[in-house]
Amino acid sequence: MLLHLGTTWLLFAVATVAVFGFFFGTALDAIMKDDGFGSTGNTLLFTLGFFVAVMVANEHGITFRDLRLAVAWGLSGAFVFISVMALIKAGLARL
Repeated sequence: MLLHLGTTWLLFAVATVAVFGFFFGTALDAIMKDDGFGSTGNTLLFTLGFFVAVMVANEHGITFRDLRLAVAWGLSGAFVFISVMALIKAGLARL
């Protein structure tokens, strides 16, 4: 799905996800404080997790004919990715 987008649509998708990621990242930064990655770090992790989840779903043969399904997969992947990274950071802080 993402690999078949034109450059303009791909940039538009990345910009849109990054803007929403910044809102979520800022909220997570206020909640997690020192346990988080900062607003910018959360935004980068959110954006990366979103697109990795969509790419992994495409690799497993899941096609997104409905945009809502793609957004659901992407958001789920983003929050799972941020959660896993926060768990890794917390585990490393305890060592």
